[in-house]
Amino acid sequence: RLREREMITKDATIREIHHRVKNNLQTVASLLRIQSRRTHNEGAKDALGQAMRRVAAIAVVHDTLSEGLSQNVDFDVVFDRVLMLAAEVASESHQIVKPRLEGSFGILPSEYATPLALVLTELVTNAVEHGLKEKDNGEVVIAAERDDATLTVTVRDNGGGLPEGKLGDGLGTQIVQTLVQGELGGAIEWQSLGGEGTEVKVTVPMHFLRGATAAAAVPSV
Repeated sequence: RLREREMITKDATIREIHHRVKNNLQTVASLLRIQSRRTHNEGAKDALGQAMRRVAAIAVVHDTLSEGLSQNVDFDVVFDRVLMLAAEVASESHQIVKPRLEGSFGILPSEYATPLALVLTELVTNAVEHGLKEKDNGEVVIAAERDDATLTVTVRDNGGGLPEGKLGDGLGTQIVQTLVQGELGGAIEWQSLGGEGTEVKVTVPMHFLRGATAAAAVPSV
């Protein structure tokens, strides 16, 4: 009984920590949004908007964790809210964009939910901002496939595609590559679809995720 009470107290404390972190991150995101709206320099406005979305994506994960009893996350729920960030980008630029998810991410350990949420926020908002710029009825399809070996996520838009031999060298691309390779132990590749859009494929080995889940399940003594 004592052990059970200790576990209940520990779980409640962890959820409260996630809740407070989420609140703090939402405050930071709000401050960045306010500053962005008050800034007249377009470059600064864009940078602040990107920073706001990155912070908001992390807050989404902590909010989800604060509502559950497990340190694992139903990432489909998280991703639904990531798509809302992309919709916000589209509305700001008066675009009509239809993002949709095919397949399912399933349950992921919390320490990998955050980097994956950031990666997908970058890829989807980049597709909306740049790949579908000045395009009517743009579409972004996010396909998630999972088997015993890998989690594969493909982000595909129907925009103009990447210029020949051109891969973005901006901060967003660097963040995505660092998170996929360093935090998720995976690989990422970009492909232009011959003027009919761009496809980005992220592959994460499942043994990497399973190892994290198993480590999280080991009780501390």
